[in-house]
Formats: sequence, C-alpha cells, structure tokens
Amino acid sequence: MSALSALPFLKPVHLRSPRSSLGGQRRHTLPASEFRCLSPEDAISVFEIEREAFISVSGDCPLHLDEIRHFLNLCPELSLGWFEEGRLVAFIIGSLWDQERLSQEALTLHKPRGTAVHIHVLAVHRTFRQQGKGSILMWRYLQYLRCLPFARRALLMCEDFLVPFYQKCGFEALGPCEVTVGDLAFIEMQHPVRGHAFMRRNSGC
Repeated sequence: MSALSALPFLKPVHLRSPRSSLGGQRRHTLPASEFRCLSPEDAISVFEIEREAFISVSGDCPLHLDEIRHFLNLCPELSLGWFEEGRLVAFIIGSLWDQERLSQEALTLHKPRGTAVHIHVLAVHRTFRQQGKGSILMWRYLQYLRCLPFARRALLMCEDFLVPFYQKCGFEALGPCEVTVGDLAFIEMQHPVRGHAFMRRNSGC
C-alpha cells in the first residue's frame, strides 16, 4: 500500500464546480481543485513555476530541475501539489533530515531515517498569487505531516523578508542558518509536528 492511500488526510481531494450539459446531464470534467503528492512527471511544471517565482527575486532557484526529479523519485510522499482543473498552481517539496539544524548537505540529501522534514521550496504560480494559496497549501502540508509516524518537526530556511509569512503559518525562527547560497543568507525556521499518535486520536489518521 502506498503512503498516499494509507493516509486518509491526503487521499486526493476533489472540489468540483457543477457544470451541466444542454440536456441537463453533468459533463465529465477535471476536478476544480485537487491536492496530491507530486510525481517525477510533474517535475517540469514544478520547475517552471519555481523558476519564475525565484529568479527575479533571488537570482537562483532553491531546486534545479535535476534536483526536483531527484527528490520526487526519492521521497514523493514529502511533496504536495495543488491542481486547478488539472493545472499545477502551487507546490511544496520536502525531504527528510537527521540533524538538529540544516547544513549545506541538506540542500541535496534525503535522510530516510530522519525525523525532521526539510521543506526545500514553496511556490505559487504567478497568476494565482495574492490569493492566500501559499498559506493554505502550507497548512494542508503541515496537517499531512502530522499523519506521518516518523515526522517530528518541519524545518526550512528563508530570506528575511519571508520570515513574517512563515511566522503566520506557525513557524518560529531559530536564528541565522548555516547554509548560504552565493551571497544569500537565510533565517532557519521550524514548526513542531506532533506525530501519528496525536492525529489518530484527534482526526482519524
């Protein structure tokens, strides 16, 4: 059984908008909104959104195309995509980490025995920004992590101007991150994840 099918919270959620034919029968349409784990086949769509979102601001992407494929092959269950009528509009990609704080190695490694989920990137397609989709997707992702028995906390690193956004999502700042990318420096942030037992008692996981 796949991790996705074993977790009720992340079984694909479809929000359909009613559409009727002239005869009054409902047409076969794509879901209006769907959340699911990403696959390697989604890598190009992911990279196109990421590149547009980050290049103009930071001059580089958190993950390059080969790295996106790398993580979606190794740990697709730690990703989450938001699709509107079959089109990817926002996504998160994560991997496992086994140290207290992030290091340069965390940018490229997945540690299967880790208990910290390193969130590499959250990005929203340009035509869907300023609609609250980033915070909604992060909320869903954190709820999903609480269904994973091995996840104890989520870690990420971000530039200073993004700290208030992640604080509103419930993250706390740990201070300057050891990781640098070129001239860019980052703040490391974390969010506790209470794990499988808590969610089983409270939300049916």
